[in-house]
Amino acid sequence: MRHFLQRAEQAQREGFITMPAGASAYDFYLQVQQLDPGNTQAVAGIQTLVMQLVEQARDALRQRSFGRASSLLNTADQIAPGNPLSQEVRGQLQREQRRAEQDIALEGPGAQTMALPAEPLAARSDAMIQMLKSVAERIRDHELRVIIVARSDAEGRWIYSQLREAVPGYRVRGDIKLGNPPRLLLQKSQ
Repeated sequence: MRHFLQRAEQAQREGFITMPAGASAYDFYLQVQQLDPGNTQAVAGIQTLVMQLVEQARDALRQRSFGRASSLLNTADQIAPGNPLSQEVRGQLQREQRRAEQDIALEGPGAQTMALPAEPLAARSDAMIQMLKSVAERIRDHELRVIIVARSDAEGRWIYSQLREAVPGYRVRGDIKLGNPPRLLLQKSQ
């Protein structure tokens, strides 16, 4: 039994959570449980595997890799059905997928997407400020509405303040949504 626990821990360190079949950390923990039902080390090991999968799903979600996040959560659900951590992240995944669908709808006919390069944006560089100034003038001249997709609320507010300051006396109409990559969605006002 100690042998299987050591092999499980080794497989887990090497990233073999559920694959390959018969030689994964999960399989070794199951073998321990067959020999000693309710073994606390095996139960804790399986819980750790689920937490690892959920954390990987969170990372995938932050990168907006919805398919990978869903696959990782499905694996976590197979190992430990009804796990609250997995359910919580699945809820986040569904909310982010709906938000992404809304972005696609916003990018429909008559809309334009403008990418905001991540590093100049994070540095709040002069080049980024100039770019936002020219976008703000375009928003004013063509009476556009803007959806700011930013990685944080603070970043979104900074972008909005730059747009507003670039066109004094004009009310820039828009909204801020959290997402990645950062971008502006420009659309005709209705």
